[in-house]
Amino acid sequence: MSFLKCIFESITLEDAWEQRKLGDVVERFDNLRIPVTSSKRKRGITPYYGANGIQDYVQGYTHDGEFVLVAEDGANDLQNYPIHYVNGKVWVNNHAHVLQGKKDIADNLFLVNAIKRIKFETYLVGGSRAKLNADVMMKLPIKMPKLNEQQKLGKYFSRIDTLIALHQRKLNKLKKLKSAYLTEMFPDEGEHKPKRRFAGFTDDWEQRKLEDISIINPKSVIPEHFKYVDLESVVGTDLISFIETDKNSAPSRAQRVARTGDIFYQTVRPYQKNNYLFTLKDKDYVFSTGYAQIRSDVDNAFLMSYLQNENFVQTVLRHSTGTSYPAISPSDLAKISVFIPKKQKEQLKIGKAFSNIDNLITLHQRELNSEGNDKNGKKHY
Repeated sequence: MSFLKCIFESITLEDAWEQRKLGDVVERFDNLRIPVTSSKRKRGITPYYGANGIQDYVQGYTHDGEFVLVAEDGANDLQNYPIHYVNGKVWVNNHAHVLQGKKDIADNLFLVNAIKRIKFETYLVGGSRAKLNADVMMKLPIKMPKLNEQQKLGKYFSRIDTLIALHQRKLNKLKKLKSAYLTEMFPDEGEHKPKRRFAGFTDDWEQRKLEDISIINPKSVIPEHFKYVDLESVVGTDLISFIETDKNSAPSRAQRVARTGDIFYQTVRPYQKNNYLFTLKDKDYVFSTGYAQIRSDVDNAFLMSYLQNENFVQTVLRHSTGTSYPAISPSDLAKISVFIPKKQKEQLKIGKAFSNIDNLITLHQRELNSEGNDKNGKKHY
């Protein structure tokens, strides 16, 4: 049972929620904002907010208290319209509306989550720089329970946000750690050994072409029924989804039948590094031809981590065609050289180290996705 399900079991929902206009339950403090073009702003320690959150840190403040900031214009993500809860001294420019729940009517922590549920696309005007006019915003419909229930929900959502932020920080830290180790534990361009080694290994690494140590896109027979993996199904090194289908209904790109140990390398926009090491025992997974299937003679976890190395990715991009959607053909990928430790024991150690990091990244990403989906999936609003 998820954290969110546990906390919601302690909430008793008895009274019907009432639909109100936003202007009936909030006060607006846009008059205190200072335009983004103002010369009054100087670097300091106060958070400086625009449409999309904190932009800088400045001296002084425009607002002091508990507020809800709603993007007025210049929002980056219209599907997740920028809404922010602040409590304390902040500086707000003219690209965010400043709201505060009316006393004894609306709880601000509840409001920030309730407002996020509104489909803002319906109410925006303007072209590339969408704008939410103040008079339109104040007429937005919002469903609300009584104040005491708002306060309970607001506190619970605040705890969830704290938990999400914790997982996000851990996730960011792990990604930075992986990036640093990928740089140090594989040879730089023109080098034959990495900067960082496990104890007991000093030999130069061997330079080999991928086609010399792997079979690229091995031939196979497509099963009658299978799980299809397309280019949207792998994020990072994690398989997040698949489509159950059969041979007659599947897309023509469903061609790569997975075997345990195979690496599926994303050949379209390889800079995204959405690559997957297939460790399952199942024999009914079929990947899209948007992946190059690599069946290698070396330790597959080692090679998987090598393919994530930025130097290798840049080499792939130099051999790719296209600008907006650079792609490399399997035959060109096969001719790219990699450096391999002479001793398999070193391959195994490196592969295991990066597999452990990838597993932790996957764990925190799934926790983050689960908590976010649970929070946003409630139907009260």
